[in-house]
Amino acid sequence: MTLCDIGNTNATFFKDGKITRLGIENFNIKTDEKVYFICVNDRIKSELSRSENFIDLEPYFEIDTIYQGLGIDRIAGCYGIKDGVVVDAGSAITVDIMANSMHLGGYILPGITSMLKSYESISQRLKVTLNSQVDLDAFPQKTADAVSYGIIKPIVTLLNGIIKDKNVYFTGGDGEFLSRFFKNAIYDKMLVFRSMQKLINEKGIK
Repeated sequence: MTLCDIGNTNATFFKDGKITRLGIENFNIKTDEKVYFICVNDRIKSELSRSENFIDLEPYFEIDTIYQGLGIDRIAGCYGIKDGVVVDAGSAITVDIMANSMHLGGYILPGITSMLKSYESISQRLKVTLNSQVDLDAFPQKTADAVSYGIIKPIVTLLNGIIKDKNVYFTGGDGEFLSRFFKNAIYDKMLVFRSMQKLINEKGIK
């Protein structure tokens, strides 16, 4: 069985216990095997609707929420979580709160790469590499650290405000990095794929 999580930048596949990633510009819908997918990319989703080998899981997902317009990527991330905070740190950083299998709401931040690019658009002097070891308890003393602090500190502060004693589940490309800042953090690169597999088993999707 092949599972596929299609975003706006990459398509991520899970097959035979291995995860592979493909740039969205190289995505090919031609395949002889069944692929079960979720997709937030409207162009790719439209193309996939013409292929009988790609099975869209979005119509099968159900989650208890009053949030309007909750994306399928966020729904899938929350599907297997009864209580806790779900953080998907990719092109954007999405944060969702689950309590007793109910989705209470959430918010969206630009991803770390997007934030770095926004600094660069202000001035070439702010074109720096993120310092993943920047000290968040001291005032930065050079530009690269100042930018890194300005990106990481607000994310950590916002999350701390809602996490408190809850478990927080990180996934996505920057999930492992961000998880280091929280004592109740669980990094799970398989989070979305686990939910997709759970759904397929529960609904008996063929």
